Amino acid sequence: MSKKDNIPREYRGDTAAIRAQMKRSGHREHSQPVYLTSSFVFESAEQARDTFTGELEGQIYSRYNNPGTDEFIEKLCLLEGTEDGLSTSSGMAAIFGALASLLRSGDHIVASRSIFGSTLQIISNILPRWGISFSYVDSRDFRQWEEALRPETKMVFLETPSNPCLDIIDLEKLSELTKTRGIILAVDNTFATPVLQNPARLGADLVIHSATKFIDGQGRVLGGAILGPENLIEEARFFTRQTGPALSPFNGWVLSKSLETLSLRMDRHCSSARTVADHLESRRKINYVLYPELDSHFNREIAEKQMKKGGGLVSFEVPGGSRGAMDFLNRLKMISISSNLGDSRSIATHPATTTHARLTEEERAAVGVTPGLIRLSVGLEEIEDILEDIDQAL
Repeated sequence: MSKKDNIPREYRGDTAAIRAQMKRSGHREHSQPVYLTSSFVFESAEQARDTFTGELEGQIYSRYNNPGTDEFIEKLCLLEGTEDGLSTSSGMAAIFGALASLLRSGDHIVASRSIFGSTLQIISNILPRWGISFSYVDSRDFRQWEEALRPETKMVFLETPSNPCLDIIDLEKLSELTKTRGIILAVDNTFATPVLQNPARLGADLVIHSATKFIDGQGRVLGGAILGPENLIEEARFFTRQTGPALSPFNGWVLSKSLETLSLRMDRHCSSARTVADHLESRRKINYVLYPELDSHFNREIAEKQMKKGGGLVSFEVPGGSRGAMDFLNRLKMISISSNLGDSRSIATHPATTTHARLTEEERAAVGVTPGLIRLSVGLEEIEDILEDIDQAL
């Protein structure tokens, strides 16, 4: 049973996302209302004291918790199979909160080179200010993970599938390596979502989400989450409560509602993305296509083992370098040009000049972000319209 609200832990995926609900107020509402309040009142001074010390459960202050954000996290914990979790104002707040709360001066972190540009900036340029060292590895070469570990290594961080080249990392194999050394394995599960992949059930210690993406699914709100065992989440909760990256009550409510349709939406995203990937591979005007379910994908067998489907993103390289990529984007009529992803609307992104623009040319080359690379977030439009727009732009 959930320690928060007596929701049965045996609820299955979609049922958990729909039926997990905070206790109703006195109005007998069927759907959780929005609690747009900064603070909560207590019936007595003693109740306030006991709630602050943790002897009593309850709402204190919306920077700490709120019924809407609590419900969102409860659902995510049920879907991911974790003991506890906390919400944050954005996906990057979740990543920074996880790293900064659990790493200390003198610690070392090993990370895949294939990560989001802002995450790389935190690891490379912010954590070293506090005496935290780092090493990057090629996620495709497992020996590099082993060789990068040091006695002072505290955490291994990765994305799978990665942004934007959709690298797949064997979580079970990597967790065997980290657990024998007492190292925290943290996985950004944003691209897969809990519908397609559950890192905690594959051995990860921490699961991180940018809920801004597929979890919201309609490009409306920002949000993030850190999920894991109670002891690690308690450390992260202390850090985030003091530093303040709180998820707004309204955004928490939106994201909780979004989880109720996530499975249905991901089915459509995945089906359409696979069709787009197959179609692009048949086109002579494409240099290569990256999608986890394709036979041409480097780690297709691992993707099949740990993911239910291939996801809603397809990356591909057009000829002509940066100019060729810009020409393709500028010719699109329906598909949006944006740096976001996971929207109901299809989105095309040029990572080299947007999401990964602050990396050096050498750093981009090391993770496969070439001048001609396009990242396509396949939306929920009719597949024929998506394909027609791609074809006319090519």
